[in-house]
Amino acid sequence: MNAISGNKPLPKRDHDRAGKNQKSQALAQVLKLMSDDKSLLIFRTIFLASGDSSDILRTQVKLTRKQYYSRVSRLIQAGLVKRQKGKYYLTAFGRVIYDAQRLVANAVKNNWKLKAIDSLGVANDYNMPDEERKKIIDQIISDQQIKEILFSPGF
Repeated sequence: MNAISGNKPLPKRDHDRAGKNQKSQALAQVLKLMSDDKSLLIFRTIFLASGDSSDILRTQVKLTRKQYYSRVSRLIQAGLVKRQKGKYYLTAFGRVIYDAQRLVANAVKNNWKLKAIDSLGVANDYNMPDEERKKIIDQIISDQQIKEILFSPGF
């Protein structure tokens, strides 16, 4: 194929760089979609109402037909959503992103508690015994996923 088109294969270093650039672009695309409140609403609605028809989803999110379908199209292009037999579902990738955005939403909801942990110096006080740190974090934070992150090595 390369001989026909006249293109030479990229050297490994350039190939790796191109792959990283594509991954960065894909990440930026997903973050842009999730930062649009209407796209996020559609994404969440598809997760919660998995298998509902597009007309039902569109009326639930209260968008015009054009607004709805242009956003759904972007979600499909990003690989977050798929359409089967006229119904929308999250892809495996979409489910992972849904879980990640849920974690971010929980972090935002618990932001003041996380600030309290920072102000107590618990987050980065390496002189404090691990058990003491864990007790304080356990008392302040109730979300298990956030606790696991705060308890992880290197935090």
